[in-house]
Amino acid sequence: MSRSGIKRILVPLDGSKNSIRGLDNAIYLARQCQATITGIYILPRVPVRTYRAIQYPEKELLKDADRNMEYAKKHCAQNGIVFEKKISFGDPGYTIVKYAKDRNFDIIVIGARGRGSIKEVFFGSVSNYVVHKAGMPVLIVK
Repeated sequence: MSRSGIKRILVPLDGSKNSIRGLDNAIYLARQCQATITGIYILPRVPVRTYRAIQYPEKELLKDADRNMEYAKKHCAQNGIVFEKKISFGDPGYTIVKYAKDRNFDIIVIGARGRGSIKEVFFGSVSNYVVHKAGMPVLIVK
């Protein structure tokens, strides 16, 4: 963290209520610190087969990710916060931590769980991974 405090906040998003609660907490923090927020949306890699139709779900996932990021951007703008978006493919925990370290974020604000009952367990493991590997402050929002 810089001497002036928190200036750059990373918020992993997936469109779930928990990730939006994480965003709300990040907005509150950003307002207190005059910080900016970057939302990161991680999509899993879809195995590429010989049929081109296999790539179709990836396009739909990208559209969904973009819709969620536009909502987050508007939500931040309504609160006077600058928002940048990053949509990436890969392993969520690893990608979040690598991006946060590479871009020198001051804090990560992450929802405790993501979408759906199976993904609740999965995203819980993502937040657990991030807490243990980030090497920077992490706020987990329930």
